Amino acid sequence: MTTATMTPPPATDAPPEPLTPPERLLRIAGALSPGQRVTIDPVTWEEYEGLMDAREAAGRHFRLTYDQGSLEIMPTSNLHERLKKILALLIEGWLDETGGRYLSSGGLTIRRPDRQRGFEPDECYYVQNWAKVKGLGEIDFTSHPPDLTVEVEVSRTAAPRLPVFAGLNIPEVWRYDGERLTVLLLDPAGVYLPSTVSRAIPNFPFTEAPRFLTMAATEDHGTISREFRTWVRALPPAAPPA
Repeated sequence: MTTATMTPPPATDAPPEPLTPPERLLRIAGALSPGQRVTIDPVTWEEYEGLMDAREAAGRHFRLTYDQGSLEIMPTSNLHERLKKILALLIEGWLDETGGRYLSSGGLTIRRPDRQRGFEPDECYYVQNWAKVKGLGEIDFTSHPPDLTVEVEVSRTAAPRLPVFAGLNIPEVWRYDGERLTVLLLDPAGVYLPSTVSRAIPNFPFTEAPRFLTMAATEDHGTISREFRTWVRALPPAAPPA
């Protein structure tokens, strides 16, 4: 009689490997619907950065805001993304047509480990300081925060994030709530105060911009951009400074 030694098959009921903190956070993000948000506390800076790496590797898209151990995760909605794009078209169209110089940095991740804060704006711009960051692959936000960030608030208010913006020395924030476009300026005490005039783009037509933003319900972006630029070109020449 011949006997053979059989190697037993690998066990199939072994417990799964535990998720790493970034993998756990990525799974939480995947359970959210567009416009929903969740705040998780506490989360370390290393876990926050690990989630950003995991998000990129997985090809996922959601917004992260980190505030000294508290992490907000929020997927954005279709309406939110369309409105932020139209607002960018208006800002850039105005600067193009009026001779402004600027660098658009979109939803650039702005973070500072020394402040334990980070966020991703809907849009951000270097206007007064564009020449200081032109050509840079990476920006040191300690010395070069964006001159302007833009927030669309149709699915959530930006109010809880204002301390994060202030902690990163963002000098100006524009907020669009679906009806009005408003300006906040950072004062020396680190508090945002409402203003009727922008520092970054002093002559921007805030009273007219919402009219073009509401066209999102009926028109394509190309039509909105062309109509806005046609309107800008028809404006009377600006009076020279006194």
